[in-house]
Amino acid sequence: MKKYKAVSLKRIKRYSIDERTSKISLDILSKPHAKGDALKTFISKLPDVLAVKDLNAVIKAVVDAKKNDRPVVLGMGAHPIKVGLSHVIIDLMQRGIVTAIATNGACIIHDFEISYIGRTSEDVGKGLHGGTFGMADETGRYLNRAIKEGLKKGCGIGKSTGEMIYKSKFKFKDKSIFGNACKLDMPATVHVAIGTDIIHMHPEADGSAIGEGSFMDFKLFTSVISDLEGGVYINLGSAVIMPEVFLKALTIARNLGYKVDNITTVNMDFMQHYRPRENVLKRPTEKKGFSCALTGHHEIMLPLLAAAIIEESG
Repeated sequence: MKKYKAVSLKRIKRYSIDERTSKISLDILSKPHAKGDALKTFISKLPDVLAVKDLNAVIKAVVDAKKNDRPVVLGMGAHPIKVGLSHVIIDLMQRGIVTAIATNGACIIHDFEISYIGRTSEDVGKGLHGGTFGMADETGRYLNRAIKEGLKKGCGIGKSTGEMIYKSKFKFKDKSIFGNACKLDMPATVHVAIGTDIIHMHPEADGSAIGEGSFMDFKLFTSVISDLEGGVYINLGSAVIMPEVFLKALTIARNLGYKVDNITTVNMDFMQHYRPRENVLKRPTEKKGFSCALTGHHEIMLPLLAAAIIEESG
């Protein structure tokens, strides 16, 4: 066997630290919080590195988009609604900061239940054992009926659901994202995978209506994305459906000759998954634009981002 001796460090070549470029210096260090500091001051005191740079870049992109009358589109899964963020999202819509909403199929379920009874999100395990999971009568009946009746009027699922809630006498309808989208005449689209949502298990479910309504929403969403130049697309808590839908809509927009190059894409989630990373962040902005991931729990990160945008936009 070959024998080795410990290397000697006596001949190591060194240089003065004065000659070296450093990534961190005193001017970017954080400053301690002072009682009474405003949110804008708090953020300005954060260390200007890594995730703070990303956060500030997203704040600026959204503020600039609003200033320049460009779209800010929020694509989302249902989890943000389930953790109580409807008020924050509706406020951003009412302020004209978020200009379009696009969701998976589960969002209309939780949004409807909040507006109808003021609570949502059942114990799946408990219901699954007894075969009662997802079998709330009103949820299945109201939503399936809204989809079918809306389709007759030429409306996709988002508009159909929003109009049903907005025109209802539901006690908490002002808490509905889709109801407020209808009131504001804002694009709100729903992108469904058949069999993924509890309303598909109900006798009122009509596969052709669900499919046609969702397809209409896909074409409307594509129109929104065709206008995204200079705007922002935020993917909030959707690991599969919305990243896939966004990529296809963007492809169609560019195929049809729309200029959708200088865009900002953001993925907000407590875990960074493959499809959002590739289909929202990397691929759409490879040649031009900017993208970044904001990692953290929705119930903390979205209110923080929303508040910072509101402070910055005045």
